[in-house]
Amino acid sequence: MREAMSAVGLLIDCLCLAARAADKIPFPSEYRKWATIKSVLIGPHSPAFATEAGIHPMYANSKALEGYEAGIFPDGSILVYELLDTTEASGATIEATRKRVDVMVKDSQGFEDKGGWNFARFRNGSRSDGTIPPDDKACCYRCHGQKKNHDFVFSEFRK
Repeated sequence: MREAMSAVGLLIDCLCLAARAADKIPFPSEYRKWATIKSVLIGPHSPAFATEAGIHPMYANSKALEGYEAGIFPDGSILVYELLDTTEASGATIEATRKRVDVMVKDSQGFEDKGGWNFARFRNGSRSDGTIPPDDKACCYRCHGQKKNHDFVFSEFRK
């Protein structure tokens, strides 16, 4: 009996570790070579200025481009929302240091209860830890739930 309970405990531990490993999103190192969907500048008059000030280019991999065309994003779609600080040079506002990189990955099998999307956030130049605390991730799902009619994606492809 004790051996059976240990085996069950080990199986549960393994399943939990596998779920956590599957939950991790790797840093999309080539994202700046993808299609640029649009860019947004959050300035001092925006209510989001305190946390989101800067330039926000949004990128999509080839699978995500299919989703923008069809309205439904296939598994393997990756969207990147980059937040860049700004600086002034000769009267122009230009991008400066990267503050963070937010990533959405479509995986309908692993995240069917979340519209098929998983999220990561890489802060302060990190390329290895995209972990989002559970409460913050729940906020991602709540907010993106408003766009259920566009497969949980806010951005529209600029043509």
